[in-house]
Amino acid sequence: MQFRVLGTVAAVTDHGDPLPLGPAKRHSLLAVLLLHPDTAVTVDRLTGALWEEEPPRHSRTVLQGHVSRLRALFTEYGAAAQGIELVTQGPAYVLRLPGAVVDAHRFEELLGAARSLREPGEAVSVLRDALALWRGPALAGTVRSPLLENAAHALEELRLAAVEELAAAHERLGEHGAAAAVLRAEAAANPLREPLIAGLMLALGRAGRQSDALDWFHRTRRLLADQLGVGPGAVLTDAYTALLRADAAEASVPSAPVVAGAVAGAGAPPVAAPGAAVTPDPPAGPAPALAAAQLLPRRPRGFTGRERELAALDRATAGAPGPIAMITGSAGVGKTALSLHWAHLRHADFPDGRLFVDLRGYSPAPARDTAAVLREFLLALGVPAEGMPGTPESLGARYRELTGRRRMLVVLDNARDSAQVRPLLPGGEDCVTLITSRDRLGGLVASDAARPVPLAALPAAQSTALLAAVLGPDLVAAEPEAAVRLAELCDGLPLALRVAAARLATGPHRGLAAFAGELSDEHTRLDLLRVEDTGVAAALGLTVRQLPEPARRMFHRLGPHTGATLDTCTAAALADCTPAQAAAALDQLAAAQLVVEAGPHAYVLHDLVRLYARSLTPGCDRDGLLRLLDHRLHTLLAASAAAEPGGEPCCALPPGARPAVGIRTFDDRAGALAWYSAERDALRGAVEAAAAAGLHDRAWRLVLLQWPLIVWQVRDGWVPLLERGLASAELDGDPGGQSRARALLGWVLSEEGRPAEALVQLERAPELAALAGDTAGEAIARINLAVALTRSGAAERDGARERDGALDRDGAGEQDGARERARDLLVRALALAERAGHTETVTLAHQHLAHHLLADGSPAEAAAHAARGLALAPRLAAPRRVALRTLYGQALAATGRTGEAVRQLGDALREARAHAYEEGEKAARSALAALGVLTDR
Repeated sequence: MQFRVLGTVAAVTDHGDPLPLGPAKRHSLLAVLLLHPDTAVTVDRLTGALWEEEPPRHSRTVLQGHVSRLRALFTEYGAAAQGIELVTQGPAYVLRLPGAVVDAHRFEELLGAARSLREPGEAVSVLRDALALWRGPALAGTVRSPLLENAAHALEELRLAAVEELAAAHERLGEHGAAAAVLRAEAAANPLREPLIAGLMLALGRAGRQSDALDWFHRTRRLLADQLGVGPGAVLTDAYTALLRADAAEASVPSAPVVAGAVAGAGAPPVAAPGAAVTPDPPAGPAPALAAAQLLPRRPRGFTGRERELAALDRATAGAPGPIAMITGSAGVGKTALSLHWAHLRHADFPDGRLFVDLRGYSPAPARDTAAVLREFLLALGVPAEGMPGTPESLGARYRELTGRRRMLVVLDNARDSAQVRPLLPGGEDCVTLITSRDRLGGLVASDAARPVPLAALPAAQSTALLAAVLGPDLVAAEPEAAVRLAELCDGLPLALRVAAARLATGPHRGLAAFAGELSDEHTRLDLLRVEDTGVAAALGLTVRQLPEPARRMFHRLGPHTGATLDTCTAAALADCTPAQAAAALDQLAAAQLVVEAGPHAYVLHDLVRLYARSLTPGCDRDGLLRLLDHRLHTLLAASAAAEPGGEPCCALPPGARPAVGIRTFDDRAGALAWYSAERDALRGAVEAAAAAGLHDRAWRLVLLQWPLIVWQVRDGWVPLLERGLASAELDGDPGGQSRARALLGWVLSEEGRPAEALVQLERAPELAALAGDTAGEAIARINLAVALTRSGAAERDGARERDGALDRDGAGEQDGARERARDLLVRALALAERAGHTETVTLAHQHLAHHLLADGSPAEAAAHAARGLALAPRLAAPRRVALRTLYGQALAATGRTGEAVRQLGDALREARAHAYEEGEKAARSALAALGVLTDR
């Protein structure tokens, strides 16, 4: 696992796949912890970073929720095996991890190493590696709080220092043009940074471009006057003076011709000026007149970002003789644009020319014939038409012979497979081959040591920069949030972003927010992302047509899927095949870049790809949706059994449910809860899809079977989902489902501090359960109603005292009545649960009776109920045991049995810590403190 703060804050797998971190506040929490590794960061400091203004009253709860989700995510992706863990340390959190997994740490190490090097060539290499770690503005995607903004500014200053040092290293090597190229982009982005401009001016001057250098001075001088009302500082004026005093005699000396061997050392390749012929070591026979071949299309307009990939191409094409680099990625991700941009950036490295061909491996037109491509290349290399070899074999031999003497670039765009590429590989060790393909071309890696450069979707910052490049920066700056939303809806695909920009630029006048609103409709998104003959669907269609039959069949079945992640078992259910067959088909889809491998048997399916798969099935694929929903229900039952061992299912499968063809297993509660959290959005989508299709018997079950996560993260916005589940249970006419939904909804409302709304739901739940003959459900409904009545009464009592200082007799009587009714409800619930034989519900009833009796001044009875619950608790999840043990300790203390109480509370504290159960740990520690027992934090 790796962490990134030099760009959008992210956690990624070792394969480079991003982990689903969630909202900006969770990104911000992770960022602060990463900026202070192995250091206790207090809750107050974290709160200050997560909220720009005064934090809300429940900020601590929100923060704890984000910490819990990060921990679940780390558990899911095996972070502990790499020495990564997020621990609580008193009123603070510590992220323990090796420094090497954070890009900022690696950047600072490389920068320090470069500064210690005396050889400028080595410094250039190390500094390039350091700067390649940057993927955009530091700490992007976080909250704009002063703490994070200051940290981002400090990191940016370090980056600019590295850029200036890289340019200086190039200067020491005499590579003045390279130094100017390094500084130019930064000077454009930081037009008032005078040392940077001065360095650029001097580099341009030494490269013989005095006019450009002086132009930068005058431009900067005007900006300083207009924006700051000041003149140039000493560093800028000194550079200007040095340019004016440049030695005229040096400028008047004509350049000497470059002769092969005059510069290069023994055995080194000859050096030539761009476009000039290179005289090789004594040729075997008469050499033909060599032309500088130029078939490269124009530089792509509006290209932005991709610094990391450009650096990866530099590395992939360096060192080895005759290097081959492959840019691989999905349709529309910008492979051709990247290859052309890099080829134009590196034009000086290929003085003997640059060849280019679109092989049309994924195109409506037939793929290019190899012999025709070779003839085109030979013509560009100066072979006359009348002297063209006659057979494909002789064409290839002649091509390899000519390229064997040259230093040139060959770009093979849009390749279908390795076999299409091999005959077009040049013959010389000084030639570089750059290939783009939607396929991984693993055969070429094996046979020719080709180096892959994977190309993923653009991150948010680069996506909005692309929109600004096409639409103009003012439009994007006016609606920054809409621009980010637009980028998300386009999945960061450059093709989709350019089509969206074209629609905005050429269509009726509308803003980014309005167009993003239109794109939010999944039914019309693909249509909106098409202009004339260019569009996302068309590009994806070309890929799908080239798929092997099993993969194509699988892709056509993915439409009903409702989430971004996909495992082999879910795919098997969708395609109605075995998991092994699904795994093979998914591997083929991954090779074609239609899905992205995220781990063992796990894949990511981007929205635009999913919508295209859905568009291939006219109407609603009801059978596919049913298979998906029933598979989800089977998986939810397995997850709830692992999350709450010893518990009883809250509902059975609906009549006619499909049998499971393969269900993932869950090792323990932590694994199940991590899966629940990761799949929350997909499950919500499944509920919506079921309700929209009228499959209400599936919809309400999909909601209720999420109860382990709902209970664990109760204050996390569950009300709308539970209301949707209740509506489906009512439409299904199932009183048991309605009772369970009302009981769970009422409990959540009560936890959210909405007692009146909670009681509306909870009062009806017991009678509905009784009507359904659901004894355990009636017990749960009575428990939840009792808890809500107790809380409501306590809230009213506290409110009355706050207003009037005391309760009147009628008010006190009402409160006594509510407490008595709550006790009766709990006693009845315990009897019902015992009659039904539901251990988990029996334990729950004992727990709430113990709590009620303890609050009501009956500690001995409370202790008895807590002890009976604990006798059953070994079969249950740790949070239940912690709660019962804490109550038992408090009840024992209230009866004067202090020694036993301390032992029970100590056990509760240790178990809560062992299971990272923060609320339980806090309750046990508070109870011990009340007994005068201090605990380490």
